[in-house]
Amino acid sequence: LASGEWLIAFALTEAAAGSDVAANTMRATREGDNYVLNGSKRFITHGSIANVLTVFALNDPAAGGRKGMSAFIVETDTPGFAAPRVEHKMGIRGSPTAELTFDDVRVPAANRLGEEGEGFKIAMATLDRSRLSIAAQAVGIAQGALDASVSYAADRQQFGQRVADFQGIQWMLADMASQTEAARQLTYAAAARVDAEAQDLPYWTSSAKLVAGDTAMRVTTDAVQVLGGYGYITEYPVERMMRDAKITQLYEGTQQIQRLIVARQLLQRAGVAKRG
Repeated sequence: LASGEWLIAFALTEAAAGSDVAANTMRATREGDNYVLNGSKRFITHGSIANVLTVFALNDPAAGGRKGMSAFIVETDTPGFAAPRVEHKMGIRGSPTAELTFDDVRVPAANRLGEEGEGFKIAMATLDRSRLSIAAQAVGIAQGALDASVSYAADRQQFGQRVADFQGIQWMLADMASQTEAARQLTYAAAARVDAEAQDLPYWTSSAKLVAGDTAMRVTTDAVQVLGGYGYITEYPVERMMRDAKITQLYEGTQQIQRLIVARQLLQRAGVAKRG
């Protein structure tokens, strides 16, 4: 993994367990020195091409997802594993998203991460950090759309002058630039909290993903508008950027989930969080 020769995928989401991670139903049954995995995963990034997976499954269904889930390292050449379907997506088409199935997949107990029942905690700790990468992805998409918009507006002539000379377009570009920069700086601030292992890390990474994801969607939509008809066709990149931007509002937790996390963190800071 460190050399880049192998690719890893994070197999958490299921067909009926997206934002509600604790609703996972995949099973991990202990048999001697092994666990036997049965079930399926959905919408797994790079699931069809990964060499190894981090898989979350219930070892104790009676305890539920929060206390009865464990995490396992599974190599994809293990008998019983398959990736039967790769999704046809709106955007990020260069990154395959797959359905995964596990049919009596035997995994050594040594491949369990942490203790039994710590899977939910491991998943949440991972998401608290990986959301930062989605924020960075969103900032990059927004910056690309802004750059394309400025370049086009400076070159395109209408009514005897450059499109960039119209005040309405200038205001759009100014908003796009300031929003992108604000998202970038919040992402940098969140990255510093990750490095510092801050106690309120979820507040920062969820805030960064929330702001950057919404910014990417706004900026790319405006980029299509700046380019007009040319923005709507594949000859220019902004229509792809607009399609790519949408996923940053969805994976690693939807924007609505990010708002819930940020609000919960705020209430905890104020000492008025809901108990129980």
